[in-house]
Amino acid sequence: MTMRGPSAEARAKVADRLTERLREVGSRKAAEVGSDLFAAATVVRGEARVRRALTDVSVGGEAKSALTHALFDGKVDEISVDVLATAAAQRWTATIDLADTLEVVGVEALVRSADDAGRVADELFSVQRLLEANPDLRRALGDPARDTNDKQALLRGLLENRTMASTLRLVELAVTSQNRTIAMAMAEYERIAAAIDGSRVATVRSARQLSEREQTRLTDALRRQYSSAVHLNLVVDPELVGGLRVEIGDDVIDGSVASRIDGAKRALVG
Repeated sequence: MTMRGPSAEARAKVADRLTERLREVGSRKAAEVGSDLFAAATVVRGEARVRRALTDVSVGGEAKSALTHALFDGKVDEISVDVLATAAAQRWTATIDLADTLEVVGVEALVRSADDAGRVADELFSVQRLLEANPDLRRALGDPARDTNDKQALLRGLLENRTMASTLRLVELAVTSQNRTIAMAMAEYERIAAAIDGSRVATVRSARQLSEREQTRLTDALRRQYSSAVHLNLVVDPELVGGLRVEIGDDVIDGSVASRIDGAKRALVG
Protein backbone atom coordinates (compact mmCIF):
# COMPACT_ATOMS: atom_id res chain seq x y z
CA MET A 1 0.00 0.00 0.00
CA THR A 2 2.63 2.52 -1.07
CA MET A 3 1.29 6.07 -1.31
CA ARG A 4 2.58 9.26 -2.92
CA GLY A 5 1.91 12.97 -2.71
CA PRO A 6 -0.55 14.27 -0.10
CA SER A 7 -1.65 10.75 0.86
CA ALA A 8 1.86 9.81 2.00
CA GLU A 9 2.01 12.84 4.28
CA ALA A 10 -1.54 12.19 5.50
CA ARG A 11 -0.77 8.57 6.36
CA ALA A 12 2.28 9.64 8.37
CA LYS A 13 0.17 12.09 10.40
CA VAL A 14 -2.50 9.47 11.10
CA ALA A 15 0.13 6.90 12.15
CA ASP A 16 1.77 9.45 14.44
CA ARG A 17 -1.59 10.22 16.07
CA LEU A 18 -2.25 6.52 16.62
CA THR A 19 1.18 6.03 18.22
CA GLU A 20 0.63 9.04 20.46
CA ARG A 21 -2.76 7.81 21.69
CA LEU A 22 -1.66 4.19 22.19
CA ARG A 23 1.03 5.34 24.63
CA GLU A 24 -1.81 6.05 27.05
CA VAL A 25 -3.29 2.55 27.09
CA GLY A 26 -2.55 -1.15 27.52
CA SER A 27 -2.51 -4.01 25.04
CA ARG A 28 -6.21 -4.87 25.37
CA LYS A 29 -7.26 -1.35 24.42
CA ALA A 30 -4.77 -1.30 21.53
CA ALA A 31 -6.33 -4.50 20.18
CA GLU A 32 -9.80 -2.96 20.45
CA VAL A 33 -8.66 0.14 18.58
CA GLY A 34 -7.12 -2.03 15.87
CA SER A 35 -10.37 -3.89 15.30
CA ASP A 36 -12.30 -0.59 15.31
CA LEU A 37 -10.06 0.89 12.63
CA PHE A 38 -10.42 -2.22 10.46
CA ALA A 39 -14.21 -1.96 10.77
CA ALA A 40 -14.07 1.72 9.82
CA ALA A 41 -11.89 0.90 6.82
CA THR A 42 -14.53 -1.58 5.66
CA VAL A 43 -17.25 1.07 5.97
CA VAL A 44 -15.21 3.70 4.11
CA ARG A 45 -14.22 1.26 1.38
CA GLY A 46 -17.72 -0.10 0.91
CA GLU A 47 -19.81 3.08 1.26
CA ALA A 48 -19.03 5.45 -1.61
CA ARG A 49 -21.02 8.33 -0.11
CA VAL A 50 -19.17 8.13 3.18
CA ARG A 51 -15.81 7.87 1.41
CA ARG A 52 -16.52 10.90 -0.79
CA ALA A 53 -17.78 12.96 2.15
CA LEU A 54 -14.70 12.25 4.26
CA THR A 55 -12.24 12.96 1.44
CA ASP A 56 -13.95 15.93 -0.27
CA VAL A 57 -11.20 18.50 -0.90
CA SER A 58 -13.77 21.31 -1.04
CA VAL A 59 -14.75 20.72 2.59
CA GLY A 60 -12.55 21.92 5.45
CA GLY A 61 -10.76 19.52 7.77
CA GLU A 62 -12.73 20.62 10.84
CA ALA A 63 -16.04 19.94 9.11
CA LYS A 64 -14.92 16.47 8.04
CA SER A 65 -13.68 15.72 11.56
CA ALA A 66 -17.08 16.76 12.91
CA LEU A 67 -18.77 14.44 10.42
CA THR A 68 -16.52 11.61 11.60
CA HIS A 69 -17.62 12.17 15.19
CA ALA A 70 -21.26 12.19 14.08
CA LEU A 71 -20.77 8.87 12.29
CA PHE A 72 -18.69 7.00 14.87
CA ASP A 73 -19.14 8.51 18.35
CA GLY A 74 -20.58 5.89 20.70
CA LYS A 75 -20.01 3.11 18.17
CA VAL A 76 -16.27 2.63 18.57
CA ASP A 77 -13.68 3.52 21.21
CA GLU A 78 -12.90 7.21 21.80
CA ILE A 79 -9.28 6.72 20.71
CA SER A 80 -10.49 5.13 17.49
CA VAL A 81 -12.78 8.10 16.79
CA ASP A 82 -9.89 10.49 17.43
CA VAL A 83 -7.67 8.66 14.93
CA LEU A 84 -10.54 8.55 12.40
CA ALA A 85 -11.15 12.29 12.82
CA THR A 86 -7.44 12.96 12.29
CA ALA A 87 -7.57 10.90 9.09
CA ALA A 88 -10.69 12.69 7.81
CA ALA A 89 -9.05 16.08 8.34
CA GLN A 90 -6.22 15.22 5.93
CA ARG A 91 -6.00 15.68 2.18
CA TRP A 92 -5.88 12.44 0.15
CA THR A 93 -4.50 11.92 -3.36
CA ALA A 94 -7.19 9.31 -4.08
CA THR A 95 -10.36 8.69 -2.09
CA ILE A 96 -9.52 4.99 -1.57
CA ASP A 97 -6.27 5.98 0.18
CA LEU A 98 -8.26 6.84 3.30
CA ALA A 99 -9.63 3.29 3.63
CA ASP A 100 -6.22 1.78 2.90
CA THR A 101 -4.63 3.96 5.58
CA LEU A 102 -7.24 3.00 8.17
CA GLU A 103 -6.49 -0.67 7.46
CA VAL A 104 -2.75 -0.07 7.84
CA VAL A 105 -3.07 1.76 11.17
CA GLY A 106 -5.49 -0.95 12.29
CA VAL A 107 -2.74 -3.49 11.64
CA GLU A 108 -0.26 -1.32 13.51
CA ALA A 109 -2.54 -1.13 16.55
CA LEU A 110 -3.03 -4.90 16.63
CA VAL A 111 0.70 -5.56 16.24
CA ARG A 112 1.51 -3.11 19.05
CA SER A 113 -1.02 -4.84 21.28
CA ALA A 114 1.16 -7.97 21.16
CA ASP A 115 4.29 -6.35 22.67
CA ASP A 116 6.38 -8.62 20.39
CA ALA A 117 6.16 -7.42 16.79
CA GLY A 118 8.94 -9.76 15.66
CA ARG A 119 7.01 -12.81 16.83
CA VAL A 120 3.85 -11.56 15.07
CA ALA A 121 5.86 -11.24 11.84
CA ASP A 122 7.22 -14.79 12.28
CA GLU A 123 3.77 -16.23 12.90
CA LEU A 124 2.22 -14.44 9.93
CA PHE A 125 4.92 -15.89 7.70
CA SER A 126 4.27 -19.37 9.11
CA VAL A 127 0.57 -19.04 8.26
CA GLN A 128 1.50 -17.98 4.72
CA ARG A 129 3.61 -21.12 4.39
CA LEU A 130 0.69 -23.18 5.73
CA LEU A 131 -1.54 -21.76 3.00
CA GLU A 132 1.07 -22.42 0.31
CA ALA A 133 1.30 -26.06 1.40
CA ASN A 134 -2.46 -26.64 1.53
CA PRO A 135 -4.28 -25.86 -1.75
CA ASP A 136 -7.62 -27.12 -0.37
CA LEU A 137 -7.38 -24.63 2.48
CA ARG A 138 -6.51 -21.82 0.04
CA ARG A 139 -9.53 -22.66 -2.09
CA ALA A 140 -11.83 -22.74 0.94
CA LEU A 141 -10.62 -19.34 2.13
CA GLY A 142 -10.78 -17.85 -1.35
CA ASP A 143 -14.26 -19.18 -2.16
CA PRO A 144 -16.50 -16.10 -2.71
CA ALA A 145 -19.60 -18.20 -2.02
CA ARG A 146 -18.38 -19.12 1.44
CA ASP A 147 -19.46 -16.93 4.36
CA THR A 148 -16.72 -14.79 5.94
CA ASN A 149 -17.67 -15.94 9.44
CA ASP A 150 -17.28 -19.53 8.28
CA LYS A 151 -13.81 -18.81 6.90
CA GLN A 152 -12.77 -17.14 10.13
CA ALA A 153 -14.10 -20.06 12.17
CA LEU A 154 -12.03 -22.41 9.99
CA LEU A 155 -8.90 -20.36 10.73
CA ARG A 156 -9.63 -20.24 14.44
CA GLY A 157 -9.94 -24.00 14.51
CA LEU A 158 -6.48 -24.29 12.95
CA LEU A 159 -4.64 -21.52 14.78
CA GLU A 160 -6.30 -20.86 18.15
CA ASN A 161 -3.82 -21.46 21.01
CA ARG A 162 -1.08 -21.98 18.43
CA THR A 163 -0.38 -18.30 17.72
CA MET A 164 -0.55 -15.05 19.64
CA ALA A 165 -4.04 -13.56 19.88
CA SER A 166 -2.94 -10.57 17.78
CA THR A 167 -1.67 -12.83 15.01
CA LEU A 168 -4.91 -14.80 14.91
CA ARG A 169 -6.93 -11.59 14.77
CA LEU A 170 -4.85 -10.29 11.87
CA VAL A 171 -5.29 -13.56 9.98
CA GLU A 172 -9.05 -13.40 10.57
CA LEU A 173 -9.16 -9.83 9.28
CA ALA A 174 -7.05 -10.70 6.24
CA VAL A 175 -9.99 -12.87 5.10
CA THR A 176 -12.14 -9.72 4.89
CA SER A 177 -9.77 -7.94 2.49
CA GLN A 178 -11.83 -6.87 -0.51
CA ASN A 179 -9.15 -6.09 -3.07
CA ARG A 180 -6.58 -8.90 -2.67
CA THR A 181 -6.09 -12.49 -1.54
CA ILE A 182 -5.60 -13.49 2.08
CA ALA A 183 -1.96 -14.37 1.30
CA MET A 184 -1.30 -10.92 -0.17
CA ALA A 185 -2.92 -9.25 2.83
CA MET A 186 -0.87 -11.28 5.30
CA ALA A 187 2.36 -10.50 3.44
CA GLU A 188 1.56 -6.80 3.85
CA TYR A 189 0.69 -7.26 7.52
CA GLU A 190 3.97 -9.11 8.06
CA ARG A 191 5.89 -6.23 6.47
CA ILE A 192 4.16 -3.78 8.82
CA ALA A 193 4.94 -5.97 11.85
CA ALA A 194 8.59 -6.20 10.85
CA ALA A 195 8.76 -2.42 10.42
CA ILE A 196 7.34 -1.92 13.93
CA ASP A 197 9.98 -4.39 15.13
CA GLY A 198 12.54 -2.10 13.47
CA SER A 199 13.50 -4.43 10.65
CA ARG A 200 12.96 -5.20 6.97
CA VAL A 201 11.64 -8.54 5.69
CA ALA A 202 14.00 -10.72 3.64
CA THR A 203 12.64 -13.96 2.17
CA VAL A 204 15.55 -16.36 1.83
CA ARG A 205 15.20 -19.48 -0.30
CA SER A 206 17.86 -22.17 0.01
CA ALA A 207 18.23 -25.80 -1.06
CA ARG A 208 18.67 -26.87 2.59
CA GLN A 209 17.98 -25.53 6.06
CA LEU A 210 20.54 -22.90 7.03
CA SER A 211 22.46 -23.35 10.25
CA GLU A 212 22.21 -20.72 12.98
CA ARG A 213 25.73 -19.55 12.10
CA GLU A 214 24.81 -19.16 8.43
CA GLN A 215 21.64 -17.27 9.36
CA THR A 216 23.64 -14.91 11.56
CA ARG A 217 26.22 -14.26 8.83
CA LEU A 218 23.49 -13.61 6.27
CA THR A 219 21.59 -11.32 8.64
CA ASP A 220 24.75 -9.33 9.36
CA ALA A 221 25.56 -9.00 5.65
CA LEU A 222 22.07 -7.81 4.79
CA ARG A 223 22.04 -5.39 7.71
CA ARG A 224 25.26 -3.82 6.46
CA GLN A 225 24.00 -3.65 2.88
CA TYR A 226 20.62 -2.10 3.75
CA SER A 227 21.64 -0.14 6.87
CA SER A 228 18.72 -1.69 8.73
CA ALA A 229 17.90 -4.65 10.91
CA VAL A 230 16.62 -7.56 8.80
CA HIS A 231 13.95 -10.13 9.63
CA LEU A 232 14.60 -13.44 7.82
CA ASN A 233 11.85 -15.60 6.34
CA LEU A 234 13.54 -18.92 5.60
CA VAL A 235 12.17 -21.22 2.89
CA VAL A 236 13.73 -24.56 1.94
CA ASP A 237 13.46 -25.03 -1.85
CA PRO A 238 15.29 -28.17 -3.13
CA GLU A 239 14.84 -27.00 -6.74
CA LEU A 240 17.53 -24.39 -6.15
CA VAL A 241 20.12 -27.24 -5.93
CA GLY A 242 22.48 -24.99 -3.95
CA GLY A 243 23.14 -21.37 -3.07
CA LEU A 244 20.61 -18.76 -2.01
CA ARG A 245 17.90 -16.53 -3.45
CA VAL A 246 17.13 -13.47 -1.31
CA GLU A 247 14.13 -11.20 -1.86
CA ILE A 248 14.03 -7.98 0.15
CA GLY A 249 11.60 -5.27 -0.90
CA ASP A 250 11.90 -4.90 -4.67
CA ASP A 251 15.45 -6.31 -4.69
CA VAL A 252 16.32 -9.89 -5.66
CA ILE A 253 19.76 -11.31 -4.93
CA ASP A 254 19.96 -14.62 -6.80
CA GLY A 255 23.06 -16.68 -6.08
CA SER A 256 21.43 -20.07 -6.52
CA VAL A 257 22.93 -22.90 -8.56
CA ALA A 258 19.64 -23.23 -10.47
CA SER A 259 19.92 -19.59 -11.53
CA ARG A 260 23.50 -20.05 -12.74
CA ILE A 261 22.50 -23.16 -14.70
CA ASP A 262 19.65 -21.27 -16.34
CA GLY A 263 22.04 -18.45 -17.18
CA ALA A 264 24.48 -20.87 -18.78
CA LYS A 265 21.69 -22.43 -20.84
CA ARG A 266 20.60 -19.04 -22.12
CA ALA A 267 24.18 -18.17 -23.01
CA LEU A 268 24.55 -21.38 -25.02
CA VAL A 269 21.28 -20.82 -26.86
CA GLY A 270 22.09 -17.17 -27.52
